[in-house]
Amino acid sequence: MNVLVTGHEGYIGSVLTSVLVASGNYVTGVDVGYFREGRLPPTSEQLNSIQKDIRDLDRADLEGYDAVIHLAALSNDPLGNLAPEWTDEINYRASVRLAELAKEAGVRRFLFSSSCSVYGMASPDELADEGSPLRPLTPYAVSKVKTEEDVSRLADSTFSPVFLRNATAYGWSPRFRCDLVLNNLAASAYANGEIRILSDGTPWRPIVHVQDIARAFLCMLEAPFEAIHNQVVNVGLNQQNYQVRDLAQIVQMAFIGCKVCYAENGGPDPRSYRVDFTKIASRFPSYQLAWNASLGTQELSQAYWRTGFKREELTGPRYIRLARINELLEAGRLDSSLRWVN
Repeated sequence: MNVLVTGHEGYIGSVLTSVLVASGNYVTGVDVGYFREGRLPPTSEQLNSIQKDIRDLDRADLEGYDAVIHLAALSNDPLGNLAPEWTDEINYRASVRLAELAKEAGVRRFLFSSSCSVYGMASPDELADEGSPLRPLTPYAVSKVKTEEDVSRLADSTFSPVFLRNATAYGWSPRFRCDLVLNNLAASAYANGEIRILSDGTPWRPIVHVQDIARAFLCMLEAPFEAIHNQVVNVGLNQQNYQVRDLAQIVQMAFIGCKVCYAENGGPDPRSYRVDFTKIASRFPSYQLAWNASLGTQELSQAYWRTGFKREELTGPRYIRLARINELLEAGRLDSSLRWVN
């Protein structure tokens, strides 16, 4: 299959492209390159790639592809809160425009990387499934809801969108991120000898390994039209819903001697939800998650040791998306609309 992947140099994209190529697909990547220069080693696969802002793609860029996998976005709540208008323009408006162009260009399948954060704050006594009310609490989550709604309206017999609501990702990637809950807790344990929690530890989060996310996209790419057409699918496992304090205990077991510390005035995070992943497990029995929090923490520990992870990287621009964007803005390399200067 001929597949275009937006955001292929990102945290998920750099893993996903390898999975797609290994499965016999021909892959082209599109990425604006915010996190490429001087940050991390090249991705393992030498792909045909296009450096282009998704806001600037046109129909010609999309012709000849069987599928588009759309990952590119301002990737988390802190970055989305920096300037909500950026998130609306890039994550929402550019995403809908991309889907419209893909449909015009004859692309038959459009896989959109959404998020379980759309559930916002839900009762801890209930599991949110694909039909549950959406309560997005941040510009990032709002952008995902709006994109799902508008792209869904484009669905017809020739254009099949699928919306993958991923649990919070974790695990090592060639384009690693330290601003994800389990990755951050483990990095804090490795670099500081303590596991620092910024909330009171009670919020619920579903988590899923980045490699399991990549395999979910491959599963949806290969699924029959009638099985996935215009469907929402939560990506994760019911048993991998955790309170943040439980994740801290798992990390503590992997990093012997570490203590758990709570930030002063750390109250409950309003973003708290448990998610039901029965749909993906029942409809796609061949899709089995290979990772859990304990295995992922062990992988992270080995990766931090192998790469010589440093304390300053917990907050610095190498692994923190918000810090990298601020670095580029302060250096005058991005303008006020997050476009490259020169």
